[in-house]
Parts: sequence; structure tokens; C-alpha cells
Amino acid sequence: MDAVTLSTLLAAAAMAGWVDAVVGGGGLLLLPALLVAAPGLPVATALGTNKLAAIFGTSTAAVTYARRTKVDWRVAGPAAGLAVLSAGVGAALAGAVPASAYRPVVLVVLVTVAVFVLVRPRMGVVAVPARRTPVRVGVVVAVAGVGIALYDGLIGPGTGTFLVLAFTALVGADFVHGSAMAKVVNAGTNLGALVVFGVTGHVWWLLGAGMAVCNIAGAVLGARMALRRGSGFVRVVLLVVVVALVVKLGHDEWVAR
Repeated sequence: MDAVTLSTLLAAAAMAGWVDAVVGGGGLLLLPALLVAAPGLPVATALGTNKLAAIFGTSTAAVTYARRTKVDWRVAGPAAGLAVLSAGVGAALAGAVPASAYRPVVLVVLVTVAVFVLVRPRMGVVAVPARRTPVRVGVVVAVAGVGIALYDGLIGPGTGTFLVLAFTALVGADFVHGSAMAKVVNAGTNLGALVVFGVTGHVWWLLGAGMAVCNIAGAVLGARMALRRGSGFVRVVLLVVVVALVVKLGHDEWVAR
């Protein structure tokens, strides 16, 4: 791999770390960069290498959030534990299930999310503690720790965004605290998937290690910026990432064929 390509991948890893730390969706940047930089690279290997970089970034962001704001471990802890197992199952199936089978569903969900956030401008800006009932906590643990985690192992991009939205919409967290919990769960999904991809030989270890360093740098900057600028800033970034995901998946579904 030449120096220009390597530099591009390292820069993409840093930007992905920033995006992931703020609102999730860093895989939207890093996975396409890997596939373009290494034509013929199996999708599973691209996913595994991305997980190696991402687990360091999400873990660093989770620690940064935990040091500066309150993380509800009653929600994030069980969801993260389930996420390790669910993402591992998803990763084991990643080679057998084409991503194209999920694109239409994910596109509909993303468009719905964008409309939902736009028509409810106060959602996630201010916390709504009354929503954190035992039933809703159980639902969000299942949604985040099983459904979204399984998706992360299978496909990946947008996982952090889905997690943030789950915590804000279902249990009334504001965007900053929702992002903090999302990082904890996302670290679990990355760990579960990475173990499976590593065992099956689908990780480019040396490149992934280099990208991990850059991902950490981006994650620290992103987490600190989100904490400093607040939920309004995170909401704007969320909308930008969701629109970018819709454009990317729509291109893959209808234009790139």
C-alpha cells in the first residue's frame, strides 16, 4: 500500500472516530475508504479491520463521557453485555447474508428517523426522566443489546446513530447522555464482532492498529466537543450523519448496481 493511500485511510479513521464519538456512523466513512483502497478485499475483512480500529475509538469515547457526565449503567450495562453476544452472532453471519438484503429496510428506518427528529425539534435536546420506566428500560436494552447489535455485526454503518436514537426516543435521554450510553454499548458490539472476525481470519491487523491510533485521536476530540457544545450540536451532527447514510445507502441500492 502506497503512502498516499495509507495517509487517506488514517485520515478517514480519525474522522470516523470523531463522528462516532459525537453521534455514531463513523463506519460510513471508514468502510468505503477501506474497500476503495484495497479493491478485492472481502467485505468481511473490511468489516473486521474496521472493528479493530473502532473498538479503540468507541472505548476511548466511552471513558471520556463517563469521566465528564453521568452514564446510566442500569441501562447501558445490560445492553452492552447482550451486545457482545448479539454482534458476535451477526459477525458470524456476515459472510452469508448480503448487505443488499438489508439496505431497503435500513433506508426506510433512516428516512423515518430524519423526519421524526425534524418534526420533534425538542427530542433529545432536553432529558425526559419520566420516560425511564422499567418497561421502557427493558425495551431499550433489548432493542440496543440485541437488534441493533446484531445489525452491527452483520453490516455496521450507522450503529452508533441508531443507538443514540434508541436511548433518546425510548427512555428520554438527552442527546449527550444518549451518546454516552451509545458509546458503552457500541464498544460491546465492536468487541463481539471483532472476536469473531479475528478468529475467522478477517482482520488486517497491522493496518487496523494504525487506524486505531487515529480513531482514538478523533474520538477524544469528538467526545470533548459534544460535551462542551451540548445536545443542540449533537442534534445537528445527527441529522447530517443520517442524511449522509441515506444518500450512501440509496446510491448503493439504486445507482451503483
